[in-house]
Amino acid sequence: MNRDNIGEVLELFISKEGDSKRISKSVVELDKEGIVEDKFYAKDSERSVLLTSIESYGLAVRNNIHMPYGSLGENILIDYNPYTLTIGTRLQIGEVILEITQNCTICNHLSSIDKKLPKLLKDDRGIFVKVVEIGFIEKGDKIYLL
Repeated sequence: MNRDNIGEVLELFISKEGDSKRISKSVVELDKEGIVEDKFYAKDSERSVLLTSIESYGLAVRNNIHMPYGSLGENILIDYNPYTLTIGTRLQIGEVILEITQNCTICNHLSSIDKKLPKLLKDDRGIFVKVVEIGFIEKGDKIYLL
């Protein structure tokens, strides 16, 4: 299989039911239902994992909006911008293979950070991926375009 290294994992996050805080993790386990332990696990396999680029945070900072990583609701923060990749594109991170299912829609909670944020990140908040091959992802894992 031909693989191009395109970047690496910077941060990993999960959310728990009833808690609005994002929990930083050094490693996460993924199966066909999403990220084990995350509140969106087994709810919608096409939308259970959100992948976001560091460039989204850079865009916010360039517009005087400062927020900690995890604020965009991402599970996986990477140093590569995947937003122009087409639906169906596959990525390998660690031992996990992910497939892009759709662009992330803007959530109302972003306006609580800054009312300009939803419009600013309309096409740059993240992408949803589904799990094709299960396994673990760790901070620092390389990302390969398949």
